[in-house]
Amino acid sequence: MVTVDPHLHRISSLGDVLPDTAAVALSAAPAIGRFLRGRAAGALLVGPDEESRQWVQSTAEAAGLEWAVGRKVRRGDRRVAVKLPEVPLRHRHVVLVDDMISTGRTLVEAAHSLKRAGAARVDVAATHALFSPDVGRALHAAGVRRIWTTDSVRHRTNSIQLAALLGDVLRATTPQ
Repeated sequence: MVTVDPHLHRISSLGDVLPDTAAVALSAAPAIGRFLRGRAAGALLVGPDEESRQWVQSTAEAAGLEWAVGRKVRRGDRRVAVKLPEVPLRHRHVVLVDDMISTGRTLVEAAHSLKRAGAARVDVAATHALFSPDVGRALHAAGVRRIWTTDSVRHRTNSIQLAALLGDVLRATTPQ
């Protein structure tokens, strides 16, 4: 099995979930970073919470951009707050980076916080575009200008192709 950015925050490896399966977990972060190089020059990449650190750091390294990570504070099952990292945000272009956009609550709160802190522009880049109803509208209402996702899940925000990433691993693991 080959997968991209599995949501395994509380599990150390894919082998723990699929112990009897040959499994490869790939990361879309380098592809997202290469994509952002030409679209977000000088931007600050921000992970909205501690769980996003691995994606934002790898994406920033591939893009050659600065990065920081916020902290999520849960205020109930469906309410979160995001404590922004202590870095200069005023007049900055910020790209929020995460593995998936599902309910979008954390990204919406992070975008609101970034705009209140004076960010000039907020965009979002993510691997999986799961998108429950109205997430796109909520992100734009929170001040997000552009949303870029990989084509791991078909969605109108797909901007980053993963074919090369998947092709490389399939060629490497397929017997000749």
